[in-house]
Amino acid sequence: MIAVGNLLQKRLVARAVLDASAVLTVLRAERGAEVVAPLIPDSLISSVNLSEVMAKLIERGAKPDRAQEIVLGLPCTIVEFDAEGAIVAARLISSTRSLGLSFGDRACLALALKTRLPAFTTDRAWQSVRSGIEVRVVRS
Repeated sequence: MIAVGNLLQKRLVARAVLDASAVLTVLRAERGAEVVAPLIPDSLISSVNLSEVMAKLIERGAKPDRAQEIVLGLPCTIVEFDAEGAIVAARLISSTRSLGLSFGDRACLALALKTRLPAFTTDRAWQSVRSGIEVRVVRS
């Protein structure tokens, strides 16, 4: 995990914020993986979304130790979900409730807002979020 003080430095080299769904396209070799895979080394992921990825791997049969090894082996930068992120994610509830976005979705969007980087997801509903976040849906 990176310290809050280092987030600005990481943002200068990062190109994207990844949602759990975007990472899972790569791990499952799904449609959209070709868009996300090259971004992973230069991307950020919230610790909330990392947890979602690991949980999905376990739900699909991976042993917890193996799922942990996979997520911690991702070459992206893991950003702690801190108090600032929690507040920003909570403030997004009004603009995302009608779209059905989850807490994890809002955690990703909060990191994208904080870093001013585009958020990559597979969820088309994100394109309707009106909060100045650039959203890129990886499946057409």
